[in-house]
Amino acid sequence: VQLQASGGGLVQAGGSLRLSCVASGRPFSGYAMGWFLQAPGNQREFVAVISRSEYSTYYADSVKGRFTISRDNAKNTVYLQMNNLKPEDTAVYYCAANKYGLTYRPQDYDYWGQGTLVTVSS
Repeated sequence: VQLQASGGGLVQAGGSLRLSCVASGRPFSGYAMGWFLQAPGNQREFVAVISRSEYSTYYADSVKGRFTISRDNAKNTVYLQMNNLKPEDTAVYYCAANKYGLTYRPQDYDYWGQGTLVTVSS
């Protein structure tokens, strides 16, 4: 699976962004999809994951109530709607695919996109 993330940018605190990740190469609906972030000098952190069927989701505590993950299997795309952004959300965001399901562990993910930079100014 090849993953291409987009939608990052510069936004003021309190603003919103929607990230997209388009998949190609293998049946998209066969994978649960996750989003991770990595801030400079830090390890990659789990943000959210959505099941193959889009009916189940799981979020990191830090983004609950602010971020929403969704997917459109007909378009081979997963989204991350980010609202009420905070400066501490600044990071490179990665989408990833796994065959297991609702897992937050990076090592469970088989395929990764290239990342898109989100910068939140105060």
